[in-house]
Amino acid sequence: MSRKMKLEDGVEEVVQYDFDLFVIGAGSGGVRSARTAAGLGAKVAICELPFHPISSETIGGVGGTCVIRGCVPKKILVYGAAFSSEFEDSRNFGWNINGPITFDWKKLLENKTNEITRLNGVYKRMLANSGVTLLEGEAKFVEQHKVEVIQIDGTPKYYTAKHILIATGSRAARLNVPGKELAITSDEALSVEELPKRAAIFGGGYIAVEFSTIWNGMGAKVDLFYRSKLPLRGFDDEMQVVVAKNLESRGINLHPNTNLSKLVKTEEGIKVYTDRGDELTVDVVLFAVGRKANTNRLNLDAVGVERDNLGAVKVDEYSRSTVPNIWAVGDVTNRINLTPVALMEGTCFAKTVFGGQPTKPDYNHVPCAVFCIPPLSVVGLTEKEAIEKANGDIGVFTSTFTPMKNTISRRPEKTVMKLIVDCETDKVLGASMCGPDAPEIMQGIAIALKCGATKAQFDSTVGIHPSAAEEFVTMRTITRRIAAGSQVKKSE
Repeated sequence: MSRKMKLEDGVEEVVQYDFDLFVIGAGSGGVRSARTAAGLGAKVAICELPFHPISSETIGGVGGTCVIRGCVPKKILVYGAAFSSEFEDSRNFGWNINGPITFDWKKLLENKTNEITRLNGVYKRMLANSGVTLLEGEAKFVEQHKVEVIQIDGTPKYYTAKHILIATGSRAARLNVPGKELAITSDEALSVEELPKRAAIFGGGYIAVEFSTIWNGMGAKVDLFYRSKLPLRGFDDEMQVVVAKNLESRGINLHPNTNLSKLVKTEEGIKVYTDRGDELTVDVVLFAVGRKANTNRLNLDAVGVERDNLGAVKVDEYSRSTVPNIWAVGDVTNRINLTPVALMEGTCFAKTVFGGQPTKPDYNHVPCAVFCIPPLSVVGLTEKEAIEKANGDIGVFTSTFTPMKNTISRRPEKTVMKLIVDCETDKVLGASMCGPDAPEIMQGIAIALKCGATKAQFDSTVGIHPSAAEEFVTMRTITRRIAAGSQVKKSE
């Protein structure tokens, strides 16, 4: 690991480095970057904080947010919560459940913790098998090519690298209100010792909506507060309405256009006060109000790495920071904050720097899902985005129906599907679905959109019957056509 540097007198000096690449943060993006770079012949080290299910500035764990305190444990809890409605629905399918059905939160919590601990070990083994050196401790910049690692015993150790990658992810944000210390974030919510009977959730995004259905499915009384008219701002308007209806039909109390004023500890629990005059006492208050880039302790100012006003690392289209040898991928850059996007960015970074293949991440047609019950999944443009970006008319195709299972169980929830089409080119610009199995179906739809599929190609595809997915290839009647240049109604 050497690099030639020209000195002032014109003489070249060979600079030796400990590593070709030093990665700070062993979450999804960091691990993918490290392993791919190592596979391309680079000598790589990666540094991560010691493992713990609940993160702080000094504890974390290999695997990062997604594996330890995000996507994976959340999905496990969603599976657990979904059984309650399955038990209810089974009666009309002939199942007689005699006696009370009980739920053991501690059993699920134990199994969830065992699984994320197992995955932490899997990620460590993947790094070792790739030839990546794993360091445990807290890393921060000393110089442009030098980092300090505070080891577990508190002693510092220094390493140099030709390239340094920041992949430290993000941390849950908190509302700045009186009594804020009484609330928890998603980190703690995934590991609470006692399941709450009464919960207040503040936020209208993924985490807020998902936890409202998790705790509701486990028997808690849930109140969901958010600042806008509907939850999931930024998603397709029609899908926002569908999700809100589903939440209410399952017994979740919605409080739109509402802000938290203060929290007060009482003998009965936590007293919640809002700006709309709400007062209620709950066992737990969850702040699900977004996340902030995890950059405060990296000493970035010392090496000139610029951040935006939210603290995220500024990068160019190849993930290079404002310092030529320092790069960043994943949530710490606040681009599209999804695990698969971090994986893509990490792969592109490694190809660019170590593979001789300059590669930009492609953010078109990135699918995503909200794992509420039932789930929502989307890919491509929303109707509003299509109207804003398209040069010609937009065709909207929708289908609303009762899933076959619900015709027997008598559950009132409908499945809703939507396709957005460019009328001039016939290309499908966006797709969305709220209903059972939506994420599984949307992954396949995303491939079609990535390949530039047209509505005619959707229509000519033979469906799988009986399935919900076949509806995407049988929506032949246009719901509405929106003329080019139409005004877009602003979200509230």
